[in-house]
Amino acid sequence: MSWHKEVEEIEQRRRIAKELGGKEAVDRQHERGRLTVRERIANLSDAESFREVGPIAGFAEKNEDGSLKSFQPGNYVLGIAKVDGRPCVVGGEDFTQRGGSPTPAGLRKSVYAEDLACKRRLPLVRFLEGGGGSVRGSGKRGPSPDPVYSTHRFVSIARALETVPVVSAALGAVAGFPAARLVASHFAIMTRDTAQVLIGGPALVERALKEKKTKEELGGAHVHERSGVVDAVAADEAEVFDLMRQFLSYMPTNVWELPPTREETGDDPQRCEEALLAIIPRNRRRVYDARKLVRLVVDAGSLFEMTPMYGRSQITALARLNGTPVGIVANDPFHLGGSMTAESAQKFRRFIRLCETFHLPILSFVDQPGFMIGSEAESTATIRHGMEAIAETVRSTVPWASVIVRKSYGVAAAAHYGPDATVFAWPSTERGALPLEGGVAVAFRKEIAAAPDPEAKRRELEESLSKGRTPFPSADFFSVHDLIDPRATRPALCEWLESVQPLLRGRTAAGRRA
Repeated sequence: MSWHKEVEEIEQRRRIAKELGGKEAVDRQHERGRLTVRERIANLSDAESFREVGPIAGFAEKNEDGSLKSFQPGNYVLGIAKVDGRPCVVGGEDFTQRGGSPTPAGLRKSVYAEDLACKRRLPLVRFLEGGGGSVRGSGKRGPSPDPVYSTHRFVSIARALETVPVVSAALGAVAGFPAARLVASHFAIMTRDTAQVLIGGPALVERALKEKKTKEELGGAHVHERSGVVDAVAADEAEVFDLMRQFLSYMPTNVWELPPTREETGDDPQRCEEALLAIIPRNRRRVYDARKLVRLVVDAGSLFEMTPMYGRSQITALARLNGTPVGIVANDPFHLGGSMTAESAQKFRRFIRLCETFHLPILSFVDQPGFMIGSEAESTATIRHGMEAIAETVRSTVPWASVIVRKSYGVAAAAHYGPDATVFAWPSTERGALPLEGGVAVAFRKEIAAAPDPEAKRRELEESLSKGRTPFPSADFFSVHDLIDPRATRPALCEWLESVQPLLRGRTAAGRRA
């Protein structure tokens, strides 16, 4: 009268589930240069830490005597694993069954992954590979689930974004609903040679638009590292796991906690870098390496840039300062002089929101000449997207420190100064309504046009006015909090960061951020 028979069937279902779509399907996955979802979870997780949830969910057929005839596991693997010692909810599609297109059990498990992350207040990691629904039925299993039959799954996606760090990777062709999940993440990655991200695949595109394109042409890495769909492109799956670990290392476990601080940094907070004194050229027309500038200030080896190939005039990155995670925004003068475009404004806004959600103080290295101008800037609604970036900044409540390293001009400059920001300025600081060149062109238009040599007249005016541009009036009128030696930037920022720790602790002590 024991339950031995039922226990045997439980174990039989577990064994079948571990085999995924079967040996042949697994072999085909490996031949394509891709790991299975179980291998991905094992590679990311600390050894032996994965505890699966719902391992025997799926579809079973029984013989007349009640014994198990066949069992197809749900094609989504889900569980809790430790990543660098911290529990995370980890899940992903099993491409060896139905090409990752969701089965009823697989879809329910994928939605539950987001619910579980919110309930346990744990980071969520998704490995994505597969399409959305299919018009094909599957016999007794029923048709593919309709991705919009209930709003619940979208509520769970939105709730996760407000509650815990969400990291997703496209590791094969990802289309439809899985593609939506990819971008509904705080950090999205794709592999360079084995992944494509698509709203609709080639057959759908050709049927609807008569446009014949391959998956790679529609949504390969060369498309999406510049479209802003992903934050990073990895050479292979091993690099994906490394990038996931790095990103999570800057993040708190949830919005009720602060990001983890490293006690031992191996980097002196009082370090002063001689190279900073000359990094900004005296010649205003010359550019400099903004990433090098930031690296000379933050903890050595800690700069982690996000979305580097999209909106390239603005740099957004995570870093550590004396062991504490911070958000970094900076201008890249190599791209459009660092001016704010529609794309870079969208990138900027999203990054500020990330910092606000997870209590990351923001360091802004300001060299902002203003919004990009011209016909393309107008046609891409630069001013609208730029104002949205500014609105995100002025609504933020995390501490800000802004270091003016060169230019701070026009409306766009407002995006670089959060409410109550502490503002430092370098001797190379320039501020105003318009950059010098543009201001001269506007204010002295008639004089320049009437001159025998307009170009010479323009240069004469620019050189004359540039001599009067100095950062000292800003210090005199207390419009900056301090005018500093560039070499003293790291010590000044480390001291600032120590002083704002009570504000950061107060954000979590009061409960979840509003």
